Amino acid sequence: MAARSGELRLLCLHGYRQDAAIFRARTGALRKALRGHAQLEFLDAPHLVPAGGQSGDPSSRGWWFSNPSDGTFNALEESESCSGLDESLEAVASAFAERGPFSGLMGFSQGAALVAILCALQQRGDPRFPFRFALLVAGFQSKAGPHRTYYNAPIAVPSIHVVGESDQVIPAPMSMELAAHFEGARTLLHPGGHFVPAAAPQKKEYIAFLDQFSKAEGDDGTTT
Repeated sequence: MAARSGELRLLCLHGYRQDAAIFRARTGALRKALRGHAQLEFLDAPHLVPAGGQSGDPSSRGWWFSNPSDGTFNALEESESCSGLDESLEAVASAFAERGPFSGLMGFSQGAALVAILCALQQRGDPRFPFRFALLVAGFQSKAGPHRTYYNAPIAVPSIHVVGESDQVIPAPMSMELAAHFEGARTLLHPGGHFVPAAAPQKKEYIAFLDQFSKAEGDDGTTT
């Protein structure tokens, strides 16, 4: 879908046990707040989350699993597994190739952790992910052993990190730890929990962050 004149296009990655439709529904206030500035498009993670050994609810998806034996993920636990990440990277790459261009990425929770990995890959020169900035909500540094190398060098991709001071799922210190890996990161604190805030104070910060990129791009999201 082409962006309306003056709008950036953002590819949005949902959290664990969500899907694109659920994330879209839960960001209605944000989409309204950003109207005229950004258009949000949503992508399904490729993996269904198993439910009691069954095939899984099609609306319950994940980007990778920290415990592949039972198909679960826990952001708080150390793990030597990141089962499913390669397929998720390919899904995002396909979205760029088939639905792009996108000016930026937005991620929530596990989706934000994936966005951080994509930023690191882009910085390494991976051509599959051509974007200019990242918006990370309730993000965290992955505790999967194979992911450690993504945080070895400072990440220079422009970013804004949205942190819920009352978040009980991804505690604020975890989001701040991730933000510390980004050069010049902007941090947006809000008093709420595990959700995407879109009240007036956050709207002002989002628009200030996004508008610095819209001034340098054409209507189709390409750099001018």
